[in-house]
Amino acid sequence: MLIFTRKQDFIKFYFIITKDFFLKLFLAILLIRRFFMKQEKYIGHSSQISGVEEYRCLNGKSDGMHVLHIRNGLGMELMINADRCADISRLSLDGKNLSYTSVVGNVAPDYFSIDSDGFGFLKSFNCGFITTCGFDNIGNPNEDEGTLYGLHGNVGNIPAEYIYHTEDATSIEVHAIIKDHAIFGKKFTLHRTYVISKTENTFALHDKIVNEGSAPSPLMYMYHMNIGYPLLTENSEFYINSYEVVPRDEEAKKGLAQWNQMIPPTPNFAEQCFYHHYHTDLAKMMVYNKDIEKGIQICFDTKEFPQNLQWKMMGERDYVLGLEPCTADLDGRHTIKKNTEILTLEPAESKDFSVNVHLFNDKFQWESAK
Repeated sequence: MLIFTRKQDFIKFYFIITKDFFLKLFLAILLIRRFFMKQEKYIGHSSQISGVEEYRCLNGKSDGMHVLHIRNGLGMELMINADRCADISRLSLDGKNLSYTSVVGNVAPDYFSIDSDGFGFLKSFNCGFITTCGFDNIGNPNEDEGTLYGLHGNVGNIPAEYIYHTEDATSIEVHAIIKDHAIFGKKFTLHRTYVISKTENTFALHDKIVNEGSAPSPLMYMYHMNIGYPLLTENSEFYINSYEVVPRDEEAKKGLAQWNQMIPPTPNFAEQCFYHHYHTDLAKMMVYNKDIEKGIQICFDTKEFPQNLQWKMMGERDYVLGLEPCTADLDGRHTIKKNTEILTLEPAESKDFSVNVHLFNDKFQWESAK
């Protein structure tokens, strides 16, 4: 046991054990700065290599939509849709698409409607890489206390109140504010931040949801992340570090033995959904395809998202693998409230959520990351 009799002794000891760390950190910063300073001699504008470019869409249901096209300079590209909750509508690596774009394409929020059956969400569901779901409902449409709550809620169709980005030598950050407020109702504000690395093909999404109302409000939340062709084919390998896989319904039971096996696009395929349970706080989901030598790893905290659903949809044109960390199962608001305690935020209370994404391009990284 170490006992320090003088403050000076403690300071000396602290310096000894930390100097190597800070020296290495200092040297790493110098190397990064030197690399980018050398690189600057070869280029005119920084956007030649990396950066953020903002566009407005033209024509069709996407007309007028505000999007941000982001390149990290190492082959990773993202498209963030400011008018749709600042979600990621497209993700690629070295020109190879990794996400899924549904048949509806980009749809402006003006066209969103719950519809009388609660399934209007599907007419606007672009999928993309991330579609945010909540705050009132995730999963099945259902009626609760006289109000119809549609499939996956409405937050993914709310435009950002404002959005801005910053950039330095090592990262690009995108910040957005999304408000879901109603008179006599909920008043949730979502503070969203993306941190996109320029030194490796990784990015993180950090969300803080604040109840700015004067009454407690139930909160349901989910990241609907979607993998598509050419990363997703019958040759894709799929890994999740769960200890238990539970089919959601009778249809999923039929495919339980093949939950992690992808098949070619199949006419009239009925979706199969599986819940994954974990022994660890760190959930890890990975997809790799040797045909294009590309892969993705997604990590999240199971304390933030106690449920995780796998959506296996192998239909023709509807060909997608959904990975869906969520705060509750997907039986809908009324059922959740009846069967378990729903997450509720008190006035001024906030809740943090995050997900980390790493892209890679060889088999070795796939094997070593598992």
